Amino acid sequence: MKKDRVLFVFTGGLFLLATLLMSQTKKPAAAPAQKAIPQATMDRGKQVYLEQCLACHQADGAGVPNMNPPLLKTKWVLGDKGTLVKVVLNGMTGDVDINDDTYHNVMAPHPDLTDQQISDVLTYVRNSWGNKATAISPAEVKAIRAKNKPA
Repeated sequence: MKKDRVLFVFTGGLFLLATLLMSQTKKPAAAPAQKAIPQATMDRGKQVYLEQCLACHQADGAGVPNMNPPLLKTKWVLGDKGTLVKVVLNGMTGDVDINDDTYHNVMAPHPDLTDQQISDVLTYVRNSWGNKATAISPAEVKAIRAKNKPA
């Protein structure tokens, strides 16, 4: 009987020790969940894309070699929102290097698009063709547009 009690105390102590060690182990922080993008945003964004972007960047977002850059998993699309909004507002000239390829065509400015249209189309681009990135809100576009106005 004494042996059983010692065994019980020993296994109980091991269980307690294991529990304490597990509670002390830091668990990796979970990645923040990306908010679901409303289908209406994606639909409006696709419409703007079809009207304004399709000719240069193509239906699959792959662009045209050496002319118009792809919109597929590049730092330009998935990176800084402000930079992307400024490219849409101001356009872009000069060569741009993306994934070891150089593109030479001019990106036309689109200051005529509303904040909502820019928000929608960029959210669509950032979440199409395998891209996964946070949405861009009309308020973010509005703030960038306000800071971007010429003096």
